[in-house]
Amino acid sequence: MSRSKPDSLLTLTQSFFLNYLHSTRGASSHTVRAYRDALKLFFLFLAGQKRQSIADLHLDDIQAEAVLTFLDHIESKRSNSAVTRNCRLAAIRSFVQHLLRNDVTRAGQYGRILAIRTKRATHRAVAYLEPEEARAVIAAVDTSSPRGRRDHALFLLLYNTGARVSEALAVRSSDLRLDRPRQVRFLGKGRKERICPLWPETASALRRIVRAEGGSDVLFQSHRSTPLTRDGVAYLLQKYVRLAAKSSQTPRLRRVTPHMLRHSCAVALLQAGVDVSVIRDYLGHASVSTTSRYITTNLQMKRQVLDAFWKRAGLAPTGTRKWQPSPKLLAFLQTL
Repeated sequence: MSRSKPDSLLTLTQSFFLNYLHSTRGASSHTVRAYRDALKLFFLFLAGQKRQSIADLHLDDIQAEAVLTFLDHIESKRSNSAVTRNCRLAAIRSFVQHLLRNDVTRAGQYGRILAIRTKRATHRAVAYLEPEEARAVIAAVDTSSPRGRRDHALFLLLYNTGARVSEALAVRSSDLRLDRPRQVRFLGKGRKERICPLWPETASALRRIVRAEGGSDVLFQSHRSTPLTRDGVAYLLQKYVRLAAKSSQTPRLRRVTPHMLRHSCAVALLQAGVDVSVIRDYLGHASVSTTSRYITTNLQMKRQVLDAFWKRAGLAPTGTRKWQPSPKLLAFLQTL
């Protein structure tokens, strides 16, 4: 396949990422990586099905039947959930829309792909840590070493602000204000900027690592002096979960992800009586409906609502006296 051919798959793939996503949409690096991974998996699968190299794929190979087979493959063979399946489909549909804008001669072919519907997914309850569990995990960090102080500051920041791990890792010294009013500036999804207040403990922990890094603007670095990755944060967090489980009965030994600290922050704010709309802005959610899901997963709030309903329904017994055995009954039992 000639690279200079105007309707080649390579040419349109390059224009999709470089022109459309980057220049036209201004997509974030996270969106670009997600779309890249989805299309890479799809092209590899398609080449395997046709028993040819990716370089030999053509636009005529991008068919609805191939997309449906690929989606079934990632569910059955790769054990991906319906949510992941829908994310892969969203990336492919965005790419096919770009193909349609630049190659109307195959409009019918692309239209059949765009007609593929998302799969209904099971929405599981949000997993989170109770405050005592989160405290135990953070307390398990040994702050006597530079790496320990880095981890302590990072997990305090994640729990304090409910930030996404990618947002926290992107924080630079210039984004911090560690004297009053203590705060941090995040750049979230859709390039939306928000400011979150910091606890004094979080500000102190961050101040220690800012001083340690000296001239570097990257706060959270690996032992190779490169920026810490999301996978690295997940590994470190699970390590401290295991340590906390050994030293305390509070945390349950389970898989805890960095995103669970975000959920834990949201639930703790709800339990403290903070309004949902305030939590939405605090976490950087696009819609209050996203924030409201934490209400449905919080058992403590459900119990409070159930108790209030029980009392309001008038079903709770009132004015009842505790039963006491009469002296005659006790005397009779003594004679037996």
